[in-house]
Amino acid sequence: MKIFGKIKNMSTDLKEKQPNESVNINNKATLEYQGQKLELPVVTGTENEQAIDISKLRAETGLITLDNGYVNTGSCQSAITFIDGEKGILRYRGIDIEELAERSNFVEVAYLLIYGKLPSKEELEQFSTGLTNHSLLHEDMIHFFAGYPSTAHPMAILSSMTGSLAAYYNDNPQEQTEESLNLDLIRLLSKLRTIACFSYKKSIGQPLIYPNNKLSYCSNIMSMMFAVPTEEYYIDDEIVKVMNQLLILHADHEQNCSTSTVRMVQSSGASIYACMSAGISALWGPLHGGANQAVLEMLKQIHDSGMNYKDFLKEVKDKKSKIRLMGFGHRVYKNFDPRAKILRKACDRVLDKLGVSDPLLEIAKGLEEEALKDPYFVERKLYPNVDFYSGIIYSALGIPVDMFTVMFALGRLPGWLAHWKEQYNFDKKKICRPRQVYTGASLNPYIPLRDR
Repeated sequence: MKIFGKIKNMSTDLKEKQPNESVNINNKATLEYQGQKLELPVVTGTENEQAIDISKLRAETGLITLDNGYVNTGSCQSAITFIDGEKGILRYRGIDIEELAERSNFVEVAYLLIYGKLPSKEELEQFSTGLTNHSLLHEDMIHFFAGYPSTAHPMAILSSMTGSLAAYYNDNPQEQTEESLNLDLIRLLSKLRTIACFSYKKSIGQPLIYPNNKLSYCSNIMSMMFAVPTEEYYIDDEIVKVMNQLLILHADHEQNCSTSTVRMVQSSGASIYACMSAGISALWGPLHGGANQAVLEMLKQIHDSGMNYKDFLKEVKDKKSKIRLMGFGHRVYKNFDPRAKILRKACDRVLDKLGVSDPLLEIAKGLEEEALKDPYFVERKLYPNVDFYSGIIYSALGIPVDMFTVMFALGRLPGWLAHWKEQYNFDKKKICRPRQVYTGASLNPYIPLRDR
């Protein structure tokens, strides 16, 4: 298709620069075991991150490393996103997240992540046009929604429908061309928002609202979710800007659970649709994408119990209590989550704009204010994170709790696609196959059934 000419050329340019080309090996670490010494290369990245390369460890010593949860293991080399948790830094392709959230929009950030640079005016127009032209689902797929019960979780529908796209488009990775790859990227970015909004309409029993080619990417999401055929739907520019920011801030976050899942599934040679479906399923876990939902459930618990937020925080600080404070602190950030700083301002704008009066939101504002001045939380660096504010904003916009993770998935999609594409183009890729330390029974004889 003519529209993908420029994108195709850019993709080829990006492919020529492999992620490992910017990594230096300028030092060595020595491992000593049973009198044997092994020198292991120390790899240094462009932001001076250092890692010991153990790729030859088993071959030369018979040993493997044990790292539960892979928290100290670098699974790949990537040129997409940089995080410094101690300093509270997040950058996409070298650009600070604060600058992107304030000056860019989601479509432009998606292009940046996937193709490695900010687009020119012409490239952005072509990319946007591609998203507009591929927003519709095959009409046969509309019938799929009728088969789901009204109680089906939107993430279940999103995951299965994403996998079903492979039945309608080329599902053979061996036949992938540069042009068909770019077309698949466009299809997924455009159609997943349609699937997400259709799944929401299905859950509340309202008619499906088709995408409108006159609307922007985020405006279309708002329209498909909240418009009804019987009346005109007004789209507020300020709300659309906040929606753009929410999606931008979730667009990528390095090697998290869902992104690592996408890369692992891709390593098997699976299609891009299967990989995205797997990523959605991984994100669905309450310890990953479900964190902002947990925030709203916590607020509801406080409200229903009749407890005020000050008493709740006292319970949180009590070591004998099992009450947890959701939406505070982060596994990666040991400082203030840079995304949370941005959403804190956006949260104030949204609440003022909408004039929302919700007891849960009042509790949230009280928790935030109290925790930020309480030495217990400040000393432990338990600051509000992105999940705390995103849940509040989604709730204020009228997005139901079970759609929170779906919105997260729409935001994270460009990052998944960028990592899929980076690994797809990597010339030294291997199928992911972690090792284990076996802790089961040693050799056991088989006992016939009559003797058991």
